[in-house]
Amino acid sequence: MIDWIVPVGKKEMSKDEQAQKVRESIRLPRKKGVVAKSADRFSSFWARWMRSLLRKVALVCLAFVLCSALLVILLRFANPYLTYYYISERARLGEIQRVWTPIETFSPHMARSIVAAEDAMFCTHFGFDIDAIKSALNDDRRLRGGSTISQQVAKNVFLWQGRTWVRKGLEAWFTLLIELIWPKQRIVEVYLNIAEFDEGIFGAASAGKHYFGVEPGKLTALQAARLAAVLPSPKKRSASRPTASLKKRTRQIIAGAETINQDGRADCFQ
Repeated sequence: MIDWIVPVGKKEMSKDEQAQKVRESIRLPRKKGVVAKSADRFSSFWARWMRSLLRKVALVCLAFVLCSALLVILLRFANPYLTYYYISERARLGEIQRVWTPIETFSPHMARSIVAAEDAMFCTHFGFDIDAIKSALNDDRRLRGGSTISQQVAKNVFLWQGRTWVRKGLEAWFTLLIELIWPKQRIVEVYLNIAEFDEGIFGAASAGKHYFGVEPGKLTALQAARLAAVLPSPKKRSASRPTASLKKRTRQIIAGAETINQDGRADCFQ
């Protein structure tokens, strides 16, 4: 008798309605909770993955910065006998000539001629000649592309030949390190010893003997200017068999070397 008593104001639900209400009260919240938990797990995984990736990238960058700085510090005192281009040319030719020579051993004409020919503002900039870069961008015929002696040292000592953006970026980084850590005289000294003056002839000391049969300390202003004039195309030019254009270039270098010696633009490496 009690089972049939229905409270006043309330409607008795059928069994199907009761089952539907149970399903709504049990299943739907469970489904929403699963979706929320799945989203939370995915978000948490993504955050952990990104943090891990950023930590690894930061560690790689830090390791590169420290290793490159230590290498530049080391080569301020130790001579870079082996470079990428030097090794590749020795493998290709079988034999090359180079005698590492301190800058003090060279005739003063040699360093002045190289700077006058390649980077007359060497003593006044911090690795990058902005005016030369602008001129190079406006004139596709320029061979050097606005590169300073510091940039050429960075490329030839630490990197490889090429024109990719990656290499240019690394070149800029090593140029900054060189300018920060090396004195100007050391930069010129390294350049005098790594520049190629003929096929398989590296360094101004070897070039002086190769072309003129003289020791580095006895190079005259004319001979030093001739050596500087073969750059940046030593495989196409000859200091001992100069063309008319090379003779003209030589006269310009002699005049430029004398000018930077008189106006103080050679003081930083002499």
